[in-house]
Amino acid sequence: MIGNTGLKAVAWAATVPDREIEHDWQALGFRRVAGVDEVGRGPLAGPVVAAAVILPRRDPAWLRELRDSKLLAPAQRERLACLIRREAPAYGVGVASARRIDEIGIAAAAREAMRRAVVLLAPAPEALLLDAFHLDGVPQPQEAIIRGDSRCSAIAAASIIAKVARDRMLDGLDHRFPGYGFGRNRGYATAEHLAALARLGPTPIHRRSFAPLRLEGEREPEHRP
Repeated sequence: MIGNTGLKAVAWAATVPDREIEHDWQALGFRRVAGVDEVGRGPLAGPVVAAAVILPRRDPAWLRELRDSKLLAPAQRERLACLIRREAPAYGVGVASARRIDEIGIAAAAREAMRRAVVLLAPAPEALLLDAFHLDGVPQPQEAIIRGDSRCSAIAAASIIAKVARDRMLDGLDHRFPGYGFGRNRGYATAEHLAALARLGPTPIHRRSFAPLRLEGEREPEHRP
């Protein structure tokens, strides 16, 4: 038997994003409406990565395949990211490093990455749709949409672009810092990752402000860049 919380989770998982909110903004005269999302808030290592996407004016065939990136298999994300990059009028990817996260905090770093993604859009967007919270420091009017990556196609597209970009970065970091399993755990606190931290110590891409790293001291890792 599924309780109320479980029923809500199933309902959200089954939600197919659409362009209704985007079209509402366009009806008000905002022609270029960008979806914005970020990934990588929770991991112990690696950057936080954001993307901004303006979808084509006419619905492409792949639009109905868009979902929150967490609900897609890696091969599906890669395929859709390729199509989005090829056919979207504009997309941008912004990054905030682990060091930057330690300097200003994860929430501020995530917003910084999002602003960078928005600035890279050419042509520039006239309005922004974001997942769950507002973005300060940008001139465009905006709307924060709860579970936006499950409800709004433009935000779902941004979540896919950001996820694929970050995964590729972690694949590269896995080669640079072997032994931590970054290509598998993406920097999250898996048993494998925590065991490697205990054995090797943190690397320069670990977020030292995050527990348990802030309790680990400053021991240098055995694996160096």
